[in-house]
Amino acid sequence: MKEDGFDIKKLRKFLVEAKKQTYANENVKKVDPVCPNSEDYRYEKSGWVYYDMYFGGRKFIGEEVVYHGEGRPKWGMNYYGFTLNDDLTEEAVDKALRPALMKVGEDTDTLPVRGPREFVNGEWRYTFMIKSSLSNFTGMEEISKNDEVVYRLHCHGGLIE
Repeated sequence: MKEDGFDIKKLRKFLVEAKKQTYANENVKKVDPVCPNSEDYRYEKSGWVYYDMYFGGRKFIGEEVVYHGEGRPKWGMNYYGFTLNDDLTEEAVDKALRPALMKVGEDTDTLPVRGPREFVNGEWRYTFMIKSSLSNFTGMEEISKNDEVVYRLHCHGGLIE
């Protein structure tokens, strides 16, 4: 399927692969930071390049950008996440969040920009709600521990022209 001359189906497939080879995968190493104090990931395959750069820990902001073809950005997403419980550490959030994000693409009716619609791992419950399409979307993810929401992330993005 093409939107505005861009193959969304190929983008979708690449995003799933790139996300599983960057932050979501705890075994993947970060790349040298582009900006001071940023945490950066990069994945490249078959002419596609994915970048993820964020700042912060318990409260963080970042962006993802996909390049394809002529070296121009084609798709992007901004996100802001934060803990709602001051006792929750960045490490605890990572342990709850990364397994959910590794499930990206398995829930085929959810856009592959974060995790599945829902994922339960012991006392942790991850949910992701998203509206629209890869060309223009907004979304929100939450993590609950023992039925109390302890983390939230807002995201938005789409095609870049």
